[in-house]
Amino acid sequence: MIKQYKLRFYNFKLVVLLLAISTIGILLVGSAMESLKSKQLFGVIFGMIILLVVSLMDFSWILNFYWFIYGFNIIMLLGIRIFGSTAGGATRWIDLGFIRFQPTELSKILLILFFAKYFMLHEKNLSELKTVGKSVGLLLVPLALIYNQPDLKNTITVVILFCVMIYVAGLGYRVIGGVLLIAIPLIVIFLSIVVQPDQKLIKDYQRQRIMSFLYPENEEYSDDIQQQQNSITAIGSGQLTGKGLNNNEVLSANNGNFVSEIQTDFIFAVAGEELGFIGCLTIVILLLLISIECMRNGLKSKDLSGKIICTGVATIVAFQSFINICVATGLMPNTGTPLPFVSYGLTSLWSLFIGMGLVINVGLQQNAYSDAASKSLVHKGVERKR
Repeated sequence: MIKQYKLRFYNFKLVVLLLAISTIGILLVGSAMESLKSKQLFGVIFGMIILLVVSLMDFSWILNFYWFIYGFNIIMLLGIRIFGSTAGGATRWIDLGFIRFQPTELSKILLILFFAKYFMLHEKNLSELKTVGKSVGLLLVPLALIYNQPDLKNTITVVILFCVMIYVAGLGYRVIGGVLLIAIPLIVIFLSIVVQPDQKLIKDYQRQRIMSFLYPENEEYSDDIQQQQNSITAIGSGQLTGKGLNNNEVLSANNGNFVSEIQTDFIFAVAGEELGFIGCLTIVILLLLISIECMRNGLKSKDLSGKIICTGVATIVAFQSFINICVATGLMPNTGTPLPFVSYGLTSLWSLFIGMGLVINVGLQQNAYSDAASKSLVHKGVERKR
């Protein structure tokens, strides 16, 4: 389970990138809400410990329990229905007393592990509709549980994640074409129904967010679009270098309380106002480099499962970063998606560190495998000379 690896094979580049973005996150969360700074600091420290432990665990050994992982995931999501606590009209958390745990965040990592093994075992049959159908069927169970919380943003995230993983696994282009022919009309029909006032597909507050984005000039939806407009104003007010962390300006986003959930969903507004364009650009570059490093690790993986794990984790970081920044800058409807490693939220933070630990282990496994293979070749060459 736990293996010994050579220190020179450890991906310290990824660790440095994670420490850099997490440090920025601690500073921004502390500026947004001083009382949460110590919790975020603890979250990062404990997250790095989790990363270290997971990175030394053989991911191939973990994948042997892929059906157990799938079952645990379903039980965990069902637990929300039984023990979940409700906030803002959604039941997404389980209150453990010392922390509110959001199972959906961990669920995304568990789904990556499950499908990494499942797709590797069925790699040769992914061009068949029957195999694709079974894969989709296995996805629908956790997906329905996430959607019913309700949690539309993570439902969409999981769908995107699944599509990327099955594509990396080798899904045939004919199947992709067939799925698109079906999916595009369904999306159009879904959107045409959602905009109707008496629709039942999504919750009213979700519809309000979509309508406020489509019709920002309509006074009926002015309350929903206001915080995004205030977020844009805050980001723009920072200009090039920002106003500085913990500034005392009365009209700032923090001190004026113009943006709700500023420590989580709109943390990018704090970055724009206090760190300016340079700070925002730094965050974007760090998140981009983390995603690229994950994918680079995947390209060197010893097997398909490692490649899927790395690509899956990279997808979560890249997609959630894209959504969060687009929401904060008014390019998308408000979805309540945290900015990876920056927003406050211990469940999300620790789940991401688990994912990064798996990515590092994929790299360690490949380097150890290559090192062993090269030593074997050298040994054979010496034997032949004798």
